[in-house]
Amino acid sequence: MTSPVALARKTNLAHWQERVDLAAAFRWTARLDMHEGVANHFSLAVNEDGTRFLMNPNQMHFARIKASDLLELDANDPETLTRPGAPDPTAWGLHGSVHRRCPHARCVMHVHSIHATVLASLKDSRLPPIDQNCATFYNRMVIDEQYGGLAFEEEGERCAAMLTDPKVKVMVMGNHGILVIGDSVADTFNRLYYFERAAETYIRALQTGMELRVMPDDIAEKTAQELEDYPGQADLHLSELKAILDEEGSTYAG
Repeated sequence: MTSPVALARKTNLAHWQERVDLAAAFRWTARLDMHEGVANHFSLAVNEDGTRFLMNPNQMHFARIKASDLLELDANDPETLTRPGAPDPTAWGLHGSVHRRCPHARCVMHVHSIHATVLASLKDSRLPPIDQNCATFYNRMVIDEQYGGLAFEEEGERCAAMLTDPKVKVMVMGNHGILVIGDSVADTFNRLYYFERAAETYIRALQTGMELRVMPDDIAEKTAQELEDYPGQADLHLSELKAILDEEGSTYAG
């Protein structure tokens, strides 16, 4: 049963279902150990042009974030960092820039997950289509090879400029980590999850020292398109994760 406190929060806070979905994604990302301390960030656009967005509070651990904790920010507000409860400056620089420049990026997830970051640390950060998961990202990712330090506003704007093509859903941030965009929390989290799995498969395959079995280009593209068109998988993935959290009595929806 929903507590009176939770009901009050639901009544008083806008975009409640979006907040709940995003909070669940934070909790599950921590469970998968794909976060890094309190340094990573997710955001979700809540208006038509994408410039108003929800984001995690400064320095709060993913495993503790609740729906009611999320900040609602305006990407066009130059005073954001001077206000009480301001977000992390690098989160603002990166996510604010993406939401300002890329209205198709409804949700943005940035982590330093192990295998994606290993890939980002290689001189050649391409992800060849050696299995179905890797093929998901065929011609749908961009590699940033010009890392310029922490993602304050200038660096954030530079990164955002590489995501203006709606077909590009993943940025491998060289010397840094991974940034994934999508149409919703479910869509973006699903993509983040499978990119980490794909990167792990590739890294482990490299470790064997054996020759890789790489798909032909036409099969890789066919597979990527089929996975894009696969009905409802991302929504069902997130729904199942929320069901598990609910059964455990998690506070994420509070």
